[in-house]
Amino acid sequence: MSNTNHTVSSVTEFIIIGFPGLQDQGNKTILFSVFLVAYLIIVLGNLLIIFIFVYDESLHTPMYILICNLAVLDICLTTITLPKMLALFLFNSSLISFNACFTQMFFFLGLGVAESFLLTVMAYDRYLAICKPLHYHDLMTNSLAIRHVMWCWVGGFLAIIIPLILALRLPFCGPDKILHCFCDHSSVLRLACANVVINSILGLTIALSVVLISLLLILLSYMMIIKSVLVISTSEGRTKAFSTCTSHLLVISVFFLTAAGVYISYRIPGTSEDLRIMAAVFQNVFPPLMNPIIYCLRTKEIRDSFVKILMKRRVLA
Repeated sequence: MSNTNHTVSSVTEFIIIGFPGLQDQGNKTILFSVFLVAYLIIVLGNLLIIFIFVYDESLHTPMYILICNLAVLDICLTTITLPKMLALFLFNSSLISFNACFTQMFFFLGLGVAESFLLTVMAYDRYLAICKPLHYHDLMTNSLAIRHVMWCWVGGFLAIIIPLILALRLPFCGPDKILHCFCDHSSVLRLACANVVINSILGLTIALSVVLISLLLILLSYMMIIKSVLVISTSEGRTKAFSTCTSHLLVISVFFLTAAGVYISYRIPGTSEDLRIMAAVFQNVFPPLMNPIIYCLRTKEIRDSFVKILMKRRVLA
């Protein structure tokens, strides 16, 4: 029977393998423990940020509107993948239905692109605040920040519609084992019983365009910020500003460069599957884990607001 005679319905569910080289229960228990702790920290840390933002009206400014939405994206992005990964490591729950797999892929890709756009907007917001302080409140209002956020979400899901539709149209007739911890686009394409060159080129083009253009705009914004920081008269001010910029750029670089590396690695023969999967999972977990720290817990306004809320709760009690 030729491949063209198969339909998508030939495969009704997939088997998620996880890390091919870490299949013994001991390694799975360690992975479960590490990712469970990471997931709890991500959810609790970002929920704390959202709570502080909602509770304290003084933080209802463009910068914190963007940070609050980053927290929402981080929770959503990790919740799409990590609970299924935890079930895989602890209970060997490797089966996922065809529809659930593509649903996971849709939200993972869409939310990932949306976060790329949002990080770009956040860098632009910081550029305006530092480099054009006198015009900042005219150039960035709350309503404009909300519109930017909406376009990030809409643009993120629109960007991946065509690759997803093309993937859904492919025939899947077996094998049905996904060499990944979740339904990654490139990993699922490798299971199709058809030529996927067009799908692969289109997916890579969109991914690298989003990653490289966003990263370029972010780096440009921070270069202008650093240029402005250099004229700060005090060394203490320069040190504090550079420390903030460095931590921001570190997490942003991990998010973008790791994503680009994972996509490119599929086109390099002989790349370790475990290394590729670990890089993809790291890119999915590390930024959401660090964002609450670098964007909020190191921010004086957030710390002061948190202390004020605690003191108010204690007085009311």
